Amino acid sequence: MGKWWKKAFGYQIYIRSFKDSNHDGIGDIRGIIEKLDYLSYLGINLIWICPFFESPMDDNGYDVSDFYNVSGDYGDMSDIKELIAKAHQKKIKIIIDLILNQTSDEHHWFQESRKSKDNPYRDYYIWAPPRIIDGKQTEPTNWASFFGGSCWEYDQQTNEYYMKIFSRKMPDLNWKNPKVREEIINIAKYWLDLGIDGFRLDAVAHLGKSELIDSTYQTSEKYKPEWEKYSNLPIVHDYLRELNQKVFSKYDIVTVGEVGGRALVEDALLYVSPKRKELDMVFNFDHNWCNNGWNRKKGEKLKINVPLMKEIFNKWQSGLQGKGWNAIYWLNHDQPRVASHYGDSDYFQESVKMLAVCMYFMWGTPFIYNGEEIGMTNPKFKSIDDFKDVSIHNQYRINVLENKQDPDDFINQVSYSTRDNARTIMQWSNEEYAGFGKAKPWNMINDNYPIINVKDEIEDENSILHFYRKIIDIRLNSEYNNVITFGKYQQLAKEHSQMYLYLRQYRGKKILVICNLTCEKVKMDELGYKIKKIILSNYERKEVPFEFASYEAIVLEVE
Repeated sequence: MGKWWKKAFGYQIYIRSFKDSNHDGIGDIRGIIEKLDYLSYLGINLIWICPFFESPMDDNGYDVSDFYNVSGDYGDMSDIKELIAKAHQKKIKIIIDLILNQTSDEHHWFQESRKSKDNPYRDYYIWAPPRIIDGKQTEPTNWASFFGGSCWEYDQQTNEYYMKIFSRKMPDLNWKNPKVREEIINIAKYWLDLGIDGFRLDAVAHLGKSELIDSTYQTSEKYKPEWEKYSNLPIVHDYLRELNQKVFSKYDIVTVGEVGGRALVEDALLYVSPKRKELDMVFNFDHNWCNNGWNRKKGEKLKINVPLMKEIFNKWQSGLQGKGWNAIYWLNHDQPRVASHYGDSDYFQESVKMLAVCMYFMWGTPFIYNGEEIGMTNPKFKSIDDFKDVSIHNQYRINVLENKQDPDDFINQVSYSTRDNARTIMQWSNEEYAGFGKAKPWNMINDNYPIINVKDEIEDENSILHFYRKIIDIRLNSEYNNVITFGKYQQLAKEHSQMYLYLRQYRGKKILVICNLTCEKVKMDELGYKIKKIILSNYERKEVPFEFASYEAIVLEVE
């Protein structure tokens, strides 16, 4: 089977915010169908669609109540079949989320599981009895949830707790149970037989859990965020090899795992080494937090931590090279908008274009997130009512309502990192509701949609959108396709505090990528290579400068 995904350029769609075709305020499958021409125009050949399964939408579809049906919010099975067929006609492949770690508490498995301790579905989930400490009933362990508070939820019906490392409405599946694994195998086969081209495996690192022993992690918090208790444990790889053997290897597909929880390059290699027959590539989050955001004061400008970012890029590019395959991206539905996170509002166009060059000439399969290609930014949150993210509301309850944190301080703190940043409405035009639909959308529309939108950027040849189109075209269709896809990566000028340089080389062809990650002008000596051609630049350049402008990026063919 061919490795078509090595020459793919992916585009992630957060379906709820992408395009509303029936004007009910919610993005839907037919909205994606409507925009297939746009996606072809952009030049991508792979789309990853966030969950559209039946769900009560506690976490916007990552809480699945029926894996075999489409949520009424998004359409029906005929819409999905039409989308697959029409995308394939345009030579665009489709991958979807395979939700492995949890279901909704409204899934019939869990509804049965909670009825009694001897129910046939009881062991589909992770249940444990309460402990008595100092005369009081408490959770089975002191482990924290990713969404705040305990990772355990009490269920009065059987006087036991169930594990939920995310929302209380998202109970964790018990992967030790072979019946659970068989259910997942059947679900995967169903969608692949329908014509899906692969999966992004949600929360794949968390399928294995350690023994239920208290964490000794050093923190003043009541519940301990020792993610290693349920992240990247060895048993996960047994589960994935079983999935690969029984499902993945039977189809010409791609599988991309989400591996959070303090993952290392060594952990990633366990997932993606071809010899291990597990996954094709993984997303990691190391590069997502390389600035001063966590410690900044209110009103302080965000700045890239250049040495840290360069170190992380080199670690993942060099660490996987020749041993596995890489997935490269700036953000997904869980991270802030890259234009706000690492861009500079004083040099908006220059910085956003530079970031695109910096990332998408690296080695690996690239994924952009809907709206990234036009420079969409984080919105301005004013109150807790502006947030839709269930994890933010959990944290607000704990930090503000229970522990009396100042509400304004809380809003300032979480605005930096909230998942809501990426989930605002896609900005199609300067029309009402940003061209999303004709009804008030379910989520915020950024105030800047009149000046940042697809329609205006299509008409402006110097726009961020057109710059992204150039990158995608160079990567997929130019004479540099193979060197970008397969070429060796070598970071240069590693100690430079502002400039990020790397060389790509393959069968005698060489590309040099130069990026100024700061607003300060930078003088550099001779580059050490004979320049043959300027392939791409975010400034108008007829020859290579040796004083690089603010956020300048340039791609060169060299000897």
